[in-house]
Amino acid sequence: MKLYLIRHGETDYNKMKRNQGQIDIPLNEYGRELARKTREGLAEVPFDLCLCSPLSRARETAEIILEGRDIPIITDERLIEISFGRYEGRCWNPDTWDEEMPRDFQCFFTEPGRYEAPDDGETLEHLEERTGEFLQEICHKKEYQNHTILVSTHGGALASMIANIKKLPKENFWGDGCSHNCGVTILDVRDGVPVILAEDRIYY
Repeated sequence: MKLYLIRHGETDYNKMKRNQGQIDIPLNEYGRELARKTREGLAEVPFDLCLCSPLSRARETAEIILEGRDIPIITDERLIEISFGRYEGRCWNPDTWDEEMPRDFQCFFTEPGRYEAPDDGETLEHLEERTGEFLQEICHKKEYQNHTILVSTHGGALASMIANIKKLPKENFWGDGCSHNCGVTILDVRDGVPVILAEDRIYY
């Protein structure tokens, strides 16, 4: 089995440095262009199916990449982005910081070991639990063993799967950094064990 994990293309919230979380924000035109260029880079990959977050930015990324192919796109709630609760929609750009959001929120990106989710949000531990469950289920699914699968998801959700594979501690959740928009991580799965072949590969 081969898994191609992709972060969705750019959105206006990405550009403005606003927390998207589980808000359903569409791709912007640049995000669609990134997806089109990535489609060219993945044109020779023989995908059998796509597993996708239910949010439209992930769905549209997958649809653009698979345009012209008769490949099913299956939604899986476990691929949705982390919930930031009441911090969703808030701006974390240092130049235009939203005063309704605590300053120590920045540690989500810089010191994830210190991150404390709001009481109406989701912890990093829970994110890793649900995405880890997804990964284990897919890697052991007998009918998928000879398949090549596109997995369209989000920056935090993708990072949590990589952290799970690498067994990274919470303080190193982001590893070498968040994947770029439309960055692709390629996994080879044998006997249920995923091995990273490429991480955050860019086709644009």
